[in-house]
Amino acid sequence: MFTAHTIEDAPPESQPAMRAVREEFGVLPDAVARLAHSPELLNGFLALNESFEGCTLDTLSQETVAMAVSVRNQCHICIGIHSARLRKLDASPDVIAAFREGRPVPDARLEALRTFALDVMATAGAVDDDTLKALFAHGYTERNALEVVLGIGAYTLSTLANRLTKAV
Repeated sequence: MFTAHTIEDAPPESQPAMRAVREEFGVLPDAVARLAHSPELLNGFLALNESFEGCTLDTLSQETVAMAVSVRNQCHICIGIHSARLRKLDASPDVIAAFREGRPVPDARLEALRTFALDVMATAGAVDDDTLKALFAHGYTERNALEVVLGIGAYTLSTLANRLTKAV
């Protein structure tokens, strides 16, 4: 039902973001073309994503949060994108497979973060002190815990919208 817009036929408020994404990636991803129906959603996601990418979490930790949300929300396009990003970060095939299958990751630090992100989603943020202590025991900070919430927000928005629009 949600058609993929071209830059030319998209709402005018979506066109600058679409141009920027095409310039950055060399193509216009189907998800962006479909999310363009709502300039507010498209521009909001891109702004949240940019903020998350600029946070103090290292890139591998950011991808851990993205994969936790993507797998939980069964967004296959997102799982594919973030698996490719993990490969570019030289994550081991075992780590990537564990993320994709939703099972414990064979890296204690990343697993602590994945578990924390899942607990934040499962409890609507009401994680217990032991969950926070487990995260902090792996070198993450209070700031990082809040940055995880930012990542969950950004990727929940995109995973739900991608599934709704049947982006490929």
